[in-house]
Amino acid sequence: MPTEGMAIARLALDAAMLRHQAIASNIANVNTAGYVPLRVNFEEQLASVSGNQGSGDKLQGVTPFIEQESKPNGLTPQVALDMEIVKLNMNTLHYQALLRAISRYTSIEVVAITEGSR
Repeated sequence: MPTEGMAIARLALDAAMLRHQAIASNIANVNTAGYVPLRVNFEEQLASVSGNQGSGDKLQGVTPFIEQESKPNGLTPQVALDMEIVKLNMNTLHYQALLRAISRYTSIEVVAITEGSR
């Protein structure tokens, strides 16, 4: 992973952590009348900057954040417990995969540094 790849991985880990918080809040409020479910805005931001070629600081301003879900027709979305559990499991797997990738990358860097100093 080049430096930009590590920056994206770091942002993705931040987004996964926030997503866990949003999902936990949604699960805790599953029976709360008038509760508006939360979601994390990250992938949309990343997609909007992915087309920018040649910009070294294209990740500038990309920050994952929690927001309320909305429906296009103006109706308030409802929390479905089974879907939140699925989201939680998917997010856990995603988080673990990111950690493994970062760990592998850093272990390769350590080998390169230690072998290069011999």
